[in-house]
Amino acid sequence: MIEARHLRVLRAVATTGSFSAAARELGFTQPAISQQMKALESSVGTPLLIRTGREMRLTQAGEALVRHASGILAGLTAAEEEVAAIAGLRAGRVRLVSFPSGSSTLVPGALAALRAEHPGTQVSLVEAEPPRSVEMLRDGDCDIALAFRYGNSGEGGAGDWNDLVVRPLLADRLIGLLPEGHRLAGTDAIDIGELAGDPWIAGCPRCRRQLVEVCEESGFTPRIDFATDDYPAVIGLVGAGLGVAVLPALAIESVRPKGAVTVTVEPPIVREIVALTLPDLARVPAVAATLDQLSRAAAR
Repeated sequence: MIEARHLRVLRAVATTGSFSAAARELGFTQPAISQQMKALESSVGTPLLIRTGREMRLTQAGEALVRHASGILAGLTAAEEEVAAIAGLRAGRVRLVSFPSGSSTLVPGALAALRAEHPGTQVSLVEAEPPRSVEMLRDGDCDIALAFRYGNSGEGGAGDWNDLVVRPLLADRLIGLLPEGHRLAGTDAIDIGELAGDPWIAGCPRCRRQLVEVCEESGFTPRIDFATDDYPAVIGLVGAGLGVAVLPALAIESVRPKGAVTVTVEPPIVREIVALTLPDLARVPAVAATLDQLSRAAAR
C-alpha cells in the first residue's frame, strides 16, 4: 500500500536530486529518507530510483508515480484542511428534523445562536413527527431528530431509543383549550373528566392516542368531532366554539389563541421533548454544538 509520507519523500528526492538534499528539505536524516524509499519500492514492487554516484534518477515507474503524486498530495492537503475546518467548526453541515411545534419554538433560537457562534456551520431543517423522524435518523436521512414521548405510552418509550443518544430538553405539559363562552372558561384548573360530555378536537395521531388513553383512564371515551395535525387549525376550531382540546404548551406558545382560553388540566399530561442522534454522530463537532444550542433554547 502506498503511503502519503512516502510519496512526499519521493517527490522531494526527485526535486532535489539526492537523499541528502531531500533530507534537509524535509527535516529528516538521510538514513530515514533511504529507509522510506526502500519501503515505497517494496510496496509498488519495482525500482523507482536509479542511483548514479551521488545523484538519483527516476525510473519510468518512478516518473509515473511522481507525476501522480502531486495531484494525490494536493488532494490530501485539501482534504486535511476541510476536515480541520469541520473539526474546528469553521465548516460543517447538520441535517435536523423536528416536529412542527418544536420547529416554531425551540429550533429558531437554537439555530440563531449556533449561526452567531459558528457562522460556517450550515443547518438544514425538515419537519416530521415521531416515529417517522426517528426512522429518518436511523436510515441516515438526518443527523438530529427532535422528538417527543409520553410517560405512560409504550410507543416512543425508553426501550425504543436504546441504540440512540438521547438529550432530554424539557417536559412539555398539555394545556386545556376551551371556547371563551365555555361553562368552565373562567376556571384555573379542571379535571379532564369534567369535559366528558364535550365534543373534542384532536391533534396529531400520537397526541390523539394519548388523549383517548387519558380520557379512558378518567372513565369516558372522548367524542372526537375533528382531528387535524395542524395545531393552529385546532386552536381555530376551538375558538369557533366547535369543541375543546388539549394541546402541548409549545404548540400554544407559537400561536395566539383567538376566541379560546387556556386552563390547567388534571391529571397532568406531560410529553418529554428530546433531541436524538446516533452515537457516532454525537462526536461530530457540528452535531454536538447543535445539541448544546437546543438544550440552551429549551432552558430559556
